Amino acid sequence: MPRRTKILATLGPATHHEQGIRGLILAGVNVFRLNFSHGSAEEHSMRAAMIREIALELKTPVGILCDMQGPKIRIGSFLNDMKINLAENDSFVLNSQIDVDSGSQDGVHIDSDLLNDINAGDTLLLDDGRMTFLVESRNPHSVTCRVVQGGVLSSKKGVNKFGGGLSAPALTEKDKADIKTAASLKTDYLAISFVRSKDDIEETRELLVAAGSGAHIIAKIERAEAITDEFLPGIIASADGVMVARGDLGVEIGDANLVAVQKQLIEAANAANKVVITATQMMESMITASTPTRAEVFDVANAVLDGTDAVMLSAETAVGMYPVETVKAMVRIIEGAELHPLAQRSKHRIDQTFASIDESLALAAMYVANHLEGVKAVICMTATGFAPLIMSRITSSLPIYAMAEKLGTCEITALYKGVIPVPFHASALNPSEVNHRAVETLREHNAVTDGDLVLITKGDFVNVHGGTNTLKIVRVGDVIQ
Repeated sequence: MPRRTKILATLGPATHHEQGIRGLILAGVNVFRLNFSHGSAEEHSMRAAMIREIALELKTPVGILCDMQGPKIRIGSFLNDMKINLAENDSFVLNSQIDVDSGSQDGVHIDSDLLNDINAGDTLLLDDGRMTFLVESRNPHSVTCRVVQGGVLSSKKGVNKFGGGLSAPALTEKDKADIKTAASLKTDYLAISFVRSKDDIEETRELLVAAGSGAHIIAKIERAEAITDEFLPGIIASADGVMVARGDLGVEIGDANLVAVQKQLIEAANAANKVVITATQMMESMITASTPTRAEVFDVANAVLDGTDAVMLSAETAVGMYPVETVKAMVRIIEGAELHPLAQRSKHRIDQTFASIDESLALAAMYVANHLEGVKAVICMTATGFAPLIMSRITSSLPIYAMAEKLGTCEITALYKGVIPVPFHASALNPSEVNHRAVETLREHNAVTDGDLVLITKGDFVNVHGGTNTLKIVRVGDVIQ
């Protein structure tokens, strides 16, 4: 049974070369993340070209996701880049009038715009929540804090407010320039950091279109306000997918709330027919260890059972000592989790009615596939990837083969759970040969044998968006029209 849940891996110094990329693809990576917080436009373009070249050579469609840096909600630097030690009940000042590089034991620079969102009584979390400050007083230029949980603080560490509310814009000037770079390298996905509302998605789409890109937009959910009823429905509706970015999100809402929120976000994305990625520290120990902890095994497996499309690796493959071993371990965990009955049956949207023919047919095909004995595979001929996206919302143990010839469609579907992208040039065939050739392609992949049943969905015309209107069930080995 082919693995359904996809693996998204970040490139970095440990892997951003030909040997590293090839090794990760062979180990099981489906999509590569280019982190625009690091590296130049030229470096990202070079790596994207290398990914495309190696994927083509290996005959394995692989997607590219460009991840925008987003706003730097950070303190300034300490004098001579020193580190300071803060103990419980120490007093510490965040001051916009301190020089940005002259922090001391008494205080450090913070952007004046951030001060506008901080009031007495607020709890601030620094360095990914490792340190906790209680704001005791404020004036127009600074806030005075009491240290609740101390530790060693160094330059440019991140600042979060418990409960959210720091209103830095999602798109910086750097991001706007990086969107043009991402468009030029023909990225398949573009991830936006610290999304606040649907307005951030709409602005990003306008910039992408202006740059000549149709990339799918992933909204990174990492602000507390983004998960509220006021903003989350609009974000999900406007984006093509969401990322459960558990680092900053966990800091802002608290670890105790994170598990439930992860499940709610995955469920909401699936219900809206949007792709969903679960990210942050999934195999963190494997940065320096050759095997995962039991907690990490359960974390990945639970994300699979929750219904995520993909699980993401960050530092594990960017700077880790065991990037290939990490991917292989993740593959084993995913495959083990997908043996559970929860990962093989679905009641998704069973009580709903639908307005579009292609959506109805895609869902019907998966229900037939799940309940008809002898079905081994689903073939979905697609121009844009929409039909296999809808199919992939239905939990199943059966592989969905997205057969497409349009440039980029295979790479887009590489992120969808349960979908195996297959380049297929239907327009070069006589219409009466298309079904037969599609099934023979699966036979060449050793996916089916004589006697197996295969479902085929397609439209009357090749490469037409929204044109899927036909469902056919064929038996391998028979004469197929």
